[in-house]
Amino acid sequence: MTFGGRNEPREGIEEAATIIARAGRLVVTTGAGISRESGLPTFRDPEGLWEKYRPEQLASREAFLADPKLVWGWYRERRRLAREAEPNPGHYALVDLERLLPGFLLITQNIDNLHRRAGSREIVELHGCIERYRCFDYAHPAEESPDWGDEPPLCHCGSLIRPDVVWFGEPLPEAELECAFGETRRCDVLLTIGTSGLVYPAAMLPGNARQVGAKVIEINTKRSAITDKADLFLEGESGKILPEITKLVERSLSP
Repeated sequence: MTFGGRNEPREGIEEAATIIARAGRLVVTTGAGISRESGLPTFRDPEGLWEKYRPEQLASREAFLADPKLVWGWYRERRRLAREAEPNPGHYALVDLERLLPGFLLITQNIDNLHRRAGSREIVELHGCIERYRCFDYAHPAEESPDWGDEPPLCHCGSLIRPDVVWFGEPLPEAELECAFGETRRCDVLLTIGTSGLVYPAAMLPGNARQVGAKVIEINTKRSAITDKADLFLEGESGKILPEITKLVERSLSP
C-alpha cells in the first residue's frame, strides 16, 4: 500500500475491504495486468513469430485490407493463447465481489474473455471480445463463428469477417462507452486493476469517478498514471490481493 508515505500492505488490504464493503455501487476496471497473471502476454509483448511486427501494423482496418491473411493469423494465435490460459484467483475474486455486493459492474479493456469464463456476468467490454466476430464492411454480427482457417471467411453478405475487437483508429462501441461513463458517475467506489492509465478514453474513468466523490482504489504491480489520483494504492498481484479483500468483505457483510 502507498498511503500517507507508508508501505503497509496488510493495513491497505483491510482498508480497501472496509471501503468496498460499505459501497452501495462498486465499479471495477481491469487492464492487461490481470490477464498477465494468467500467463497471457500483453498486447505489445513479443510473441515469437510475431515479434517483428508492431501492434499498429496488425490491429487496424488498413492492415486488414492490405493483408487479411496476416492479420487473421495474428488474431488466430491470440485467440489460441487466450483459450489456453485459465482465469486466475483475481478473476474469481471479482466473481465473488459481484455475488456479495448489491451494485457491481466490471468494465474491462481486455478482449481475452477470461472474466466471462471465470463467471463474471455484469461486464462491459470496452475493446470487444476475441470470441466474437463481425462483418468488416457493415459491422453487423457474424451469423456463425468462423473456423479460424488460414484466411478470413466471408460473411453471408459477401464481406470479410473480422474479429469483433476495437482496432487502432476506431471509436469504442458507443453503448459500452456511454455505460462506462454513466456508471462511474454514480458509483461510490472505483477499483482499478492492472491498467497503465494511458489508454484513452478508459484512462478518464478514475477521474470521472473522483468528480462525484467516489473513492478510487488501485491494485497494480507498479505505479501507473492513475496512482497519484487514487485514494489507496495496493502494490502487488491482483491474484494475491483481491482474494484477501474479498474474504474480508464477505466477513464484514455476514450476519
